[in-house]
Amino acid sequence: MYQLNKLPYDYDSLEPFIDTHTLGLHHRKHQQNYLNKLNELLIKNNYNFQYSLEELPKHIKEFKEEDRENILFNLGGVINHNIYFRSMNPVKELPTTTFKKKIIESFSSYENFKKEFKDSALSIKGSGYTFLVINKNRLEIVNLLNQDNPYNYNFIPLIGLDMWEHAYYINYENKKDIYIDNFFEVVDFSTANKIFNTL
Repeated sequence: MYQLNKLPYDYDSLEPFIDTHTLGLHHRKHQQNYLNKLNELLIKNNYNFQYSLEELPKHIKEFKEEDRENILFNLGGVINHNIYFRSMNPVKELPTTTFKKKIIESFSSYENFKKEFKDSALSIKGSGYTFLVINKNRLEIVNLLNQDNPYNYNFIPLIGLDMWEHAYYINYENKKDIYIDNFFEVVDFSTANKIFNTL
């Protein structure tokens, strides 16, 4: 069965930007619940767990038609949280020189990239995520609703921001703009740098 990824930091490490209670609940309750439901559905389909989570969307037709929507939903709940959690760290790393050059080329400046990312996230109606992705060798900011995940579209996700209410409401209530600004106080490009620099 698939296992819950351990966070590379403690639950209190992102204070005061992400509070301890929210992060712990988010990881060990919300994401764990998606993972449990995903594993149950896959076992029901006699799946032998031969693919990575990221490969599963390409093989969705191997599962019973009546289970595919629920598999993709819960799979997205696991994948999207993995991307979100790896996009933050108290010891943050900024884009490497080559990566930052690509960001500037794509969005005019790093500050403008942050503005466009924030504007995109604020435009989400309901629940979803905002991602910086590579799409056919281009950097793009995309919003995906509910638990739709980037691998469904062959996007390569670099960083992601959770815009479901459970990700921010205890700290920020309806002040989503402040939540997004504070995400950039702990945003970590270390995984994104590795992905970008291997392409």
